[in-house]
Amino acid sequence: MARRVVVTGVGLVSSLGVGTAANWEALCAGQSGIGPITHFDASEFSTRIAGEVRGFDPLQFVDKKDVKKMDVFIQYAIAASQFAVDDAKLRLPLDDPTRVGVFIASGIGGFSTIEREHKALLEGGPRRISPFFIPSSIINLASGQVSIRFGAKGPNLATCTACSASAHAVGDAGEIIRRGDADVMIVGGSEAAITPMGVGGFSAMRALSTRNDEPPRASRPFDRGRDGFVIGEGAGVLILEELEHALRRGALIYGELVGYGLSADAFHITAPSEDGDGGFRVMRMAIDHAGIAPSQVDYINAHGTSTPHNDRLETLAIKRCFGDHAPRLAISSTKSMHGHLLGAAGGLEAGITVLTLKHQIVPPTINLEEPDPECDLDYVPLKRREATVNYALSNSFGFGGTNAALLFKRYAE
Repeated sequence: MARRVVVTGVGLVSSLGVGTAANWEALCAGQSGIGPITHFDASEFSTRIAGEVRGFDPLQFVDKKDVKKMDVFIQYAIAASQFAVDDAKLRLPLDDPTRVGVFIASGIGGFSTIEREHKALLEGGPRRISPFFIPSSIINLASGQVSIRFGAKGPNLATCTACSASAHAVGDAGEIIRRGDADVMIVGGSEAAITPMGVGGFSAMRALSTRNDEPPRASRPFDRGRDGFVIGEGAGVLILEELEHALRRGALIYGELVGYGLSADAFHITAPSEDGDGGFRVMRMAIDHAGIAPSQVDYINAHGTSTPHNDRLETLAIKRCFGDHAPRLAISSTKSMHGHLLGAAGGLEAGITVLTLKHQIVPPTINLEEPDPECDLDYVPLKRREATVNYALSNSFGFGGTNAALLFKRYAE
């Protein structure tokens, strides 16, 4: 009999709050975490707004002597992992550490560390480079540091597939459990790219919103007035667990991971294909893996970036995948509230999706005041909605045409 994979813990850090409860409360209230950039002087940038994490104290999660060894994205990963482990009530030290793995993704990694150390090199020469530069900034050190913290000696991995990275991590971690290589996986993504180069690079691509005078209203997926995404930061981490292992220890179960899809557009380095084919195929694969009909899906946490192309083409892909059922789906983009966390988006949004299953509340798409005529589905505008949600999809699409979809099922004993 196939091993089943369930979610037993959720840890979230974003511009909406530090901790899962704070994030869920803000999401249900339709609050925006977008504001003026404070991490650096953005006065000369065309975009001066972002979804910054506020009130984060790394010393609550990391020893003072270790803070300098970790870029902020690693600190966020440790915080979210601690929230998730605590939520899952995993016993520490771990009973069998070789059966517990870590799989934490990032799209960019330690950007702030790279910028700081490059400046040190230019101003003072190679001797000014910190010995912690490399282990502080490389992407797999989020997984590495989390495994060290909890003594997890099972599979230890990291993905870097742009904005699909942590959705791929969740899906691949589920497969690791299914094939019997681990019983528990600490999995998700983390990102901290609100830096001069990060904001400057996306601004140069004209990918970011420039609605600087109205930060809370800037991220507006599926709205006619959308003008680009709002960069966010933070981390989303789940505890995935083999079902019988979870039941034996009496764990609370949020939901079951029943489907995982992967696809490529093979079209353009940044733009999705004009027919939405990659998005269609990745959703259909996740549904087929679950062995259900498209009409059984109740909710989609959309990729919904608030860029003109993405929202239109994701809508097209949903219509193609779900046919007559598409208008009956509840769809929302929580990026309207927390911004786009790049490589951490899939982890954060997977966490939100299983919270939707658990609480039977669909978070809204805020700022959807004048829908784009080509985006004509039910995006749960402005206010949350109580609904029966038994199956929920979470979509993540990345630069290079890399796509991921996760399908979760409401758990019933």
